[in-house]
Amino acid sequence: MYIRRTQTRSTATGETYVTYRLVRSERRGQKVRAVTLLNLGRHFALPREQWPELCARLEELLSGQQALLPVASTPGVEAAAQRYAALLLARQGERQVAPVTVAEGGATVAGTPATADLQTVDVASLELVRPRSVGVEAVGLWALQALGFIELLMRLGVSGPLRSLIVGAIVGRMAHPASERATRRWLEQRSGLGELLEVDFEAMAENALYRAGDALLQHRTAIEDTLFSQVSALFGLDATVTLYDLTNTYFEGEAAINPQAQRGHSKERRRDCPLVTLGLVLDGSGFVRRSQCFDGNVVEGTTLAGMLQSLGAPPGALVVMDRGLAAADNLTWLRARGYRYLVVSRERERQFDPAAALEIVTAGGDPLQLQLIPDADGQEVRLYCYSAARAEKENAITRRFAERFETGLQKIADGLSKPRGEQRLAKLHERLGRLKEKSRGAGQHYTIDLVPDAEGKKATALHFSRQPIDGSRLTHPGVYCLRSNETGWEAEQLWRTYTLLTDLEAVFRSLKSERGLRPVFHHQEQRVDGHLFITVLAYQCVQLIRRRLREHGINRTVAHPA
Repeated sequence: MYIRRTQTRSTATGETYVTYRLVRSERRGQKVRAVTLLNLGRHFALPREQWPELCARLEELLSGQQALLPVASTPGVEAAAQRYAALLLARQGERQVAPVTVAEGGATVAGTPATADLQTVDVASLELVRPRSVGVEAVGLWALQALGFIELLMRLGVSGPLRSLIVGAIVGRMAHPASERATRRWLEQRSGLGELLEVDFEAMAENALYRAGDALLQHRTAIEDTLFSQVSALFGLDATVTLYDLTNTYFEGEAAINPQAQRGHSKERRRDCPLVTLGLVLDGSGFVRRSQCFDGNVVEGTTLAGMLQSLGAPPGALVVMDRGLAAADNLTWLRARGYRYLVVSRERERQFDPAAALEIVTAGGDPLQLQLIPDADGQEVRLYCYSAARAEKENAITRRFAERFETGLQKIADGLSKPRGEQRLAKLHERLGRLKEKSRGAGQHYTIDLVPDAEGKKATALHFSRQPIDGSRLTHPGVYCLRSNETGWEAEQLWRTYTLLTDLEAVFRSLKSERGLRPVFHHQEQRVDGHLFITVLAYQCVQLIRRRLREHGINRTVAHPA
């Protein structure tokens, strides 16, 4: 066994370059031929003086027998030997037992398998070398094959090496969510995906995974359309319900060269970082129909029309959105384009009649009361929902802020009788304004009277009383309202459809926490889009696995270890 330096030429570009090969001389008949065991690639960096040591160590590892007088290997040589030995063993496949000739009554019978040669091994003497994980990698490959993803890449003309990088990036995002650099280390040092694909990820260039994201973006629309068609065929999905929402994630660094990196309202409260926004359109089962990246300071309520069109929401579908998108202009636009909608009402006034309500049980086993009220013009319906658990939570919040507000009022009143207490009317009105601002709405339920002195410049007393406003959280705790132009549905059907939006929030949590969407370390716009798109594809695979598991009664979450 030896290493050969060979000069070759690229058939695609005509470039001449040098590559290195691991070669063994074998006698075939009367001739001795050099057989290439492994292509070490053009970036093989081991010094020439260490080549004999590497070949000798490889012979030991492959034969399973140490030298009579073993010599400690150079650290770089040992690591390379372990790596190349693993690749050679993986390519050998299952060892076939050669047939032998057995005598029976003076005759010979060929093809009888040899008797198994059993050996005793001291388990305590075994040493674990180059451990690799293959379980989650095998499941990830199964998901990609079930989606027809690898065949799709072949039809799109993606080359074999680039397909391997794309698969490595997606499976890595499923199993070990992190940046592309961390994914590369995982593929090199911890994962057995290379053996499953028969690819040497340890020989990949440092920035190779970036090319995977670039290639995926070139075929983004075709990939998303094909994958959603595939999952629709697998599960018989009904594309009548469309979930739409936006989320954002933050950059590490200023990302000054990326026009999408803008400062806005961070849903993770990272006001110190620029943001990028990801928009998703999903079906009712949680599979992604379309994804797109937007500026970090995009405003949901004013850009719905353009986003739905660019994200490909099908006309006639029921669009389920949260309160931030339920502006009157947006609902008018949806009706004009033939969309149906189901949103949380932005109207502040609450009402609820328990006598006219329908009681159901949520998926968590909690009771819920629903009251469906059609509008007078018959164009919309209002669904008022009452939850006892929500009422208890809102009562606790209201009580806390009311007590804080009353404490502040009493402090102002006590200060009027103190020598150095604030008594000027103008300043007291300012303090009352700040107090109401911090009360989270509790101040609107109080009547406050400042009694002025004869000159009208100072206050002599402060009186306040609590007078709850009807239709507010104080009088109707635990009530929220949904509105929809789908007038033919029953109350329970509307509510259960709306709860799909909570699944979308779970999708965003999965993308950010489990699939490594945050933070973004790239600065170039194309690389940021590629990073987010790889995360979306990894989520599609995870959602497919979850769906299959639920069909077998397994409802565990899919999360990576911390």
